[in-house]
Order: sequence, then structure tokens, then C-alpha cells
Amino acid sequence: MAQFRDAGFDLVLGIGGGSAMDAAKAIAGLLGTGNSVIDHLEGVGPEIPYQGPAVPFIAVPTTAGTGSEATKNAVLSRPGEEGFKKSFRDEALVAKLAIVDPALLESCPPTVLAANGMDAFTQLLESFVSARANPLTEALAWSGMEAFGKGFFAAWQGEGESAAAGCSKIAYASLISGICLAQTGLGAVHGLASPLGAFFPIPHGVVCGTLVAEASEVNIAALLEREPDNPALDKYRRVACLLAGRAFSDRDEALDALVKTLRMWTEKLSLPRLGAYGVNEAHIDKVVAGSRGSSMKTNPIVLADGEVAEIVSRRL
Repeated sequence: MAQFRDAGFDLVLGIGGGSAMDAAKAIAGLLGTGNSVIDHLEGVGPEIPYQGPAVPFIAVPTTAGTGSEATKNAVLSRPGEEGFKKSFRDEALVAKLAIVDPALLESCPPTVLAANGMDAFTQLLESFVSARANPLTEALAWSGMEAFGKGFFAAWQGEGESAAAGCSKIAYASLISGICLAQTGLGAVHGLASPLGAFFPIPHGVVCGTLVAEASEVNIAALLEREPDNPALDKYRRVACLLAGRAFSDRDEALDALVKTLRMWTEKLSLPRLGAYGVNEAHIDKVVAGSRGSSMKTNPIVLADGEVAEIVSRRL
């Protein structure tokens, strides 16, 4: 950063996936200061309040996943045994302009579309059932999930007009997921994504795609057992109906169908298990301990350590 601070840049342009945009966002925030990003990362350094000024940042996403073009946080990581994956967060970091062009998604490899798309869907689902959800975010998340359901597999599988139309829908879904998560927070999947992404070389979208079915099932079981009147249960039911395109005879049937659908997606997309990246039973306690950050705090129900561990162990 030091070599660029005196160059007088007028703006920072971030083109790429979530990591590229988050890096650009952090650079834009630091060019006008004398600080290191470590000074501002949550839970890592001294957590000095960010005072700015930030250089204007323009976001051009070329994948559909993180929604970083609509958020105020730059997620940065240092992978390894003692690694971290934390946020540099401030309103001044929000992009001044986001150029969301679905045509940029058309050259994405299917594996990238699969992982990133499941990140976007997970963010929409977790925002929808979040403990901080409100009628406005619920409406937005629902709209995003509708678009995702109509467009994702067309974009992933297809060519020509169907793929182009699918890319348009998932670009929208990703943008909406970023808007929603900025207001509601997320949930157990993203709580686990922080330590898993810090300790292992696992792409964020893969974490989301491989865990969303199991986390949903564990959440649902905990809600049925301890908080049967929690509105999140009816929200899960509604999502099941949306994805299936039909109503169900009762809530339990719908909840079971939702988990089955998410598991089917995981298998259809050939999303790797955590074990493919070196995660094993010996790591679970450390991963669970590292999962209690901001995302886990907005999960629709507080999960016990054993329940969080169960989510991980099912996908080793």
C-alpha cells in the first residue's frame, strides 16, 4: 500500500469475484490512511475505528455469489493453522457504483457458477430466516430466491438464450443477497465458513454449497424441538414450496422436502466434501470454536456446540 499512497489515485475499480472486489474495497479504504488493514480487521488486530477517507470504489462483479458489490465489508483472510478470515467493515467502503452485467457470467466455468451460485442462494436463505429479518428484507430475499430458482440451473447447464437468461437471474439474485445480508446478517453456514476458510484452502462457495442442506436440517430440528413457534419454521416451509413449485400437505412434509432438494442440488453440482480439503474429525472442535462470530449470532436459533459439530461432521 505504501508505494501507491502518494500516487493520487482518483478511484479503485474492482473487477472479478468476491475476493477481488473485497481486496479492491479494502485498498480503496486504505489508500487515504496510513494504517494497515490489520488495524481495522474485526477480531484480529487493535480494531482501530476506521476514520477514512476512502477513495471511491467501483464494483464490477464477474461471478454471481458474494454480493460484495452491495456490502460495506471487505472479507480478508490469512489461511493456515493459525489463520483468520475476518471483515474490514465501514459504510465508507460501500461501492459508489456497481456495474452488474450478466454477460460477464457467461464465460464462468460451471464449477465456479456452481459454488458461487450456492453462496448466493445460501445468503438469501439465511437472510430470509435470520433473527434480524424484517418485512422488507424478507420480500427482497424472496424475490432473490425466486430469480435463483428460475435461472440457476439454466445458467449452469445451458448455452445460448437459456443460459443468458439464467445468468441475468442469478446476477440479480447475487446482488439482492448482498443487500439483504447487509441488513440481516447470516447464519450457521456463514458462521462455519469463517474458520473453514481461515484454516483450510477451501473456496467460500464450496463451503456454502456443501453445508447448506445439513445446516438447514440441523436448524429445523433444533427449532422443532426448542422453539416450535419460531417464525423461521414457516419461512423454511415457504421456501420448500417455492423450490418445489407446489404446496405440501403439512409443514413436516415441506421441511423434509426442502432438505432433500438442497441435498439433491449438492449432489447434482458435485460439490466436494470438506474432507477433500483436509478437514477431519480432529479439526471439528477448533472449527466450532471459531464459528461463533457475527454470522452465527443471527442464526434463527442458538445452536449448541454439538449441533454445529454435527453440521461439519456430516460433510467430512
